[in-house]
Amino acid sequence: MAPISDNKNYQAPSVFQPSALLREARRQKNLPAVDVPPVCILDPDGDIVRRLRREGRSQPFPAWACYHTALDSFELAGETAGIVGCAVGASFAVLIAEELFTSGCKLLLSLTSAGQIEVLGTPPYFVVIDRALRDEGTSDHYAPPAEFAHADKALITTASAALAESGMQTFVGATWTTDAPFRETREAINWARTRGTVAVEMEAAALYTFAAVKKARVLCLAHVTNAMAQAGQDFEKGAADGTDDALTVLAAVAAKLRSGL
Repeated sequence: MAPISDNKNYQAPSVFQPSALLREARRQKNLPAVDVPPVCILDPDGDIVRRLRREGRSQPFPAWACYHTALDSFELAGETAGIVGCAVGASFAVLIAEELFTSGCKLLLSLTSAGQIEVLGTPPYFVVIDRALRDEGTSDHYAPPAEFAHADKALITTASAALAESGMQTFVGATWTTDAPFRETREAINWARTRGTVAVEMEAAALYTFAAVKKARVLCLAHVTNAMAQAGQDFEKGAADGTDDALTVLAAVAAKLRSGL
């Protein structure tokens, strides 16, 4: 049996806790224990973070004690939100999610680029991910093997209604989460398609499994921007590297979901 599926006790607490890591980081960096904003965002591509900084619309969150990332704060839908850029991949995304929820986050939104598996429209467009195929390794450390990790249904319903009102081109559907984007073979893509997935990305299955186990509010969205570079003019995200549309989507979702915090 492969080590990733062997010797797992899902009820056992971890010896290494995010609270302990953050405690020691604060001690070393001489930082106060300050809660992060209640709504935080993962921006794996980093385009949103870079734009906000370039335009002077964000500020560093100096009390963020993570060793691996910087947290910025900015105004989103009339309230202060936190954002972490370039948290790419399942394990990194969940590491940051653990630390954010330990630090006071109440709602985490992840907006990642994704490759098109089923044609729902002409890219770029957005998919509210209602379930994600678990083809990465991190989720196996949080929950027993299963084909899909599922989003909280109430979050999906609320977010979908908010985006319908926004007028953005959005869909609801399943994605395939993989750790190995450069092993997306024709056979693997067809396999994922037969399971009803509409796009491929790198974080959602792990984030949803973490959320279910830790009872955390997490919503993942895919920005479908490409067909895996099979034709020219791929990976075009829209105006300002897609950040205009991305911020519109995030604001619409955050405004509706914040009321439940």
